Amino acid sequence: MDYFEAEISRFIWDTKYRYRIGDQVCDATLEDSWRRLARALARVEGRQRGRWALQFFRCLEGFHFLPGGRILAGAGTDHRVTLFNCFVMGNIEDSMEAIFERLKESALTMQQGGGIGCDFSTLRPAGSRAHYTGTIASGPVSFMRIWDATCATLLSTGSRRGAMMATLRCDHPDIERFVDAKRDARELRHFNLSVLVSDAFMAAVDEDRDWPLVFPERMLDGDGRELLPRTWSGAPKPLPCRVLKRIRARGLWQKIMRATYDCAEPGVLFVDRINTHNNLYYRELISATNPCGEIPLPPYGACNLGSINLMRFVRAPFTARADLDWSAIEECAAVAVRMLDNVIDLSHYPLPSQKKQAQGSRRIGIGITGLADALIALGLHYDSDAARAVAARIMARVRDTAYQTSIDLAAEKGPFPFFDRDKYLAGADIRGLPEALRTGIANKGIRNSHLIAIAPTGTISLLANGVSSGVEPVFDFQHRRQMLSEQGEYREFEIVDPAWKLWCERGGDAESLPPSFVSARELSPLAHLRMEAALQPYVDNAISKTVNVPVDFSFADFESLYREAFRLGLKGCTTFRPNPVTDAILTSIDELPVSHCCGIEREGE
Repeated sequence: MDYFEAEISRFIWDTKYRYRIGDQVCDATLEDSWRRLARALARVEGRQRGRWALQFFRCLEGFHFLPGGRILAGAGTDHRVTLFNCFVMGNIEDSMEAIFERLKESALTMQQGGGIGCDFSTLRPAGSRAHYTGTIASGPVSFMRIWDATCATLLSTGSRRGAMMATLRCDHPDIERFVDAKRDARELRHFNLSVLVSDAFMAAVDEDRDWPLVFPERMLDGDGRELLPRTWSGAPKPLPCRVLKRIRARGLWQKIMRATYDCAEPGVLFVDRINTHNNLYYRELISATNPCGEIPLPPYGACNLGSINLMRFVRAPFTARADLDWSAIEECAAVAVRMLDNVIDLSHYPLPSQKKQAQGSRRIGIGITGLADALIALGLHYDSDAARAVAARIMARVRDTAYQTSIDLAAEKGPFPFFDRDKYLAGADIRGLPEALRTGIANKGIRNSHLIAIAPTGTISLLANGVSSGVEPVFDFQHRRQMLSEQGEYREFEIVDPAWKLWCERGGDAESLPPSFVSARELSPLAHLRMEAALQPYVDNAISKTVNVPVDFSFADFESLYREAFRLGLKGCTTFRPNPVTDAILTSIDELPVSHCCGIEREGE
């Protein structure tokens, strides 16, 4: 059976996921790739390996479940590779030896294909003198350039496209330099940037108060006159921090917003909310994410992701009887949890510390893709209360099924090693679970610390015949895309949206589409936020979502989007407004795209 309906899908499988040994083709068909993966993951099972291999295959078959691309590309091969897409690196201590040790670890991780996230907040601000050596610091941004050059060098050797996320605290003395770092189109091209925004900062912005820029006293020369306690990146308890400068909070906020409006970066991570809603709050302080932002991770944490393709579960599309096969979605989610849990034991790791962290927490991220196409097939407008209600119902079912499966796996295989029953049950998100799940955790434990994440799924959604990516609206019903070939050249493809294609195949008029056929450019930016907010209560990791903003959107309205994101309880906010620095990643049928650090070639690979 030929599962490919689009040329780009076959191209992606052939160039990214098809198993070869030199010139020898090992996967003759896409089914061979699915069988290879299913058998590899089933080998982790102690018993009934044949049964689980069959269940895994059926879950994968027909693009029902889309595992992260590294899993599909690497599992069951003789390549000694990591099956994880991305990692957060260890804390960067402020010494030359430690900095270059972390750089080496980053290089080794990227060499094996892992994207990375790094918090540079631990590095002294530019111009400050070290407490013991008396040396003058060059600041976080200068060291970020070394990471950027390293990533570029690895790419020149034929490694996969690199992607990195850099974060910096909103109270770091170099925050203004960080915010404006990418105004120069030549700077830090392999980095995405995000500011770690605290609740206290947002309150200071609202009240138009001064905002202290601080750094730990123990790292600075001399004695500070004004010290404030701060829970600092990489520190187990609050540290006395010296106030080096005071600025207006609202002025800094405006600077962040203006840079994002002009350059699409930096993004914003609401770091206190991330930590408050971390199921492992009792042992982790998170200050970084993977490059696309759907997994906030502790030092050496890893992404282990997969997505349920909702378009495959629509029954009687474009009719009055249109509905989702809810029991099939639950069955897919249950099998997917077991698959991703097995990935943790099957994978190789670039560093021993990454293996220890992954096997200690057994974090996974089950998400969804094809949401927009599924809503169209159900006759629901993306920006409607009915659509948001259905999307929330889907995520609630996926979450509850995933947690129940993980509870059952704990009874079978044991809970994750970092599990502390009473502390885990006291977590903010765990307190919000249905009582039956909380009772199950109390009695049996749970196999995985985290279970839900919504990734952008760019490449794997294109593999699945171009289904809409993650929770994003359909970009356009016909457009062109460029993909990077193995030879380092771009090849252009025409993309036809699956829902639009199905509508036309069933006799629908392509020139007279129902109201549910809405593309991203027809939606208001607020519509994006509302959909994300509808799903966030059911996501224990995070959601990767880009809010598309038209070029003529006013700055005042733009700035209000980020305040609304905070008010709605989101863990972060990323926008994209076409501009001279980034240009558009995706384009209409008559235009060609410009590449971007974390563009579609990286998303969900």
